[in-house]
Amino acid sequence: MPSFPGIAHVSLTVTDVDTSTRWYTALLGSEPRRTMTDGPFVRRVFAVPGGQAISIVQHDGAPPADTFDPRRPGLDHLSFEVGAEAQLHAWERRLAELEVEHSTVQRADYGSVLSFKDPDGNALEFIASS
Repeated sequence: MPSFPGIAHVSLTVTDVDTSTRWYTALLGSEPRRTMTDGPFVRRVFAVPGGQAISIVQHDGAPPADTFDPRRPGLDHLSFEVGAEAQLHAWERRLAELEVEHSTVQRADYGSVLSFKDPDGNALEFIASS
């Protein structure tokens, strides 16, 4: 049996690719490395550390916008490992600077997390695993 590969990328559907591009550019601190229009969509791809990528996709003719709800089948949330709780507090300050609504740092038996959402309500978090 072949070994199971790592995650290459995560794609999130958004309602307005330009609005989300500005938001993710500010959050990630970098511009998209690629724009793809080879289908009935516009996709912008951001590189993240570790060789993975996050893409945001606005589909043509998509159904009316509805915000993300983690109770629906599909993606529950996207989590980014930061390594240490001090980094969570640095991100808490950065999210405040960006005026991104977010939780406080929450401690749990698996580590500490800082939760927030993108402009379409996709659930994101930073985690310092224990």
